Amino acid sequence: MAKESMKAREVKRAKIVAKYAEKRKALKEAGDYEGLQKLPKNASPIRMHNRCKLTGRPKGYMRNFGISRVLFREMANKGLIPGVKKASW
Repeated sequence: MAKESMKAREVKRAKIVAKYAEKRKALKEAGDYEGLQKLPKNASPIRMHNRCKLTGRPKGYMRNFGISRVLFREMANKGLIPGVKKASW
C-alpha cells in the first residue's frame, strides 16, 4: 500500500493539471515559453504518474484496468474482472 500522502499528492497534481490545461494550450500555441515557465511545475501533465486505483502502487500499472499487476492477478483468479480468465493451452 502506498502512503496516503503520495496518493493525495497525485490527486492534487491532477487537479492542478486540469486547472491550467487551457492556459498551457494557449501559451504553447502563442509560442510564449516565458509564460509557460511562470506556471507551477505541477501544471505540466508530464509530472503525473499512473497509480493503482485501489492500492496506490506506482509500478506495474495496467492502463486497461487502472490497477496494478499484483491486484489484477488476484482479482482475475477470483473471477472479479469480467471477461478475463487464466490462459491454458
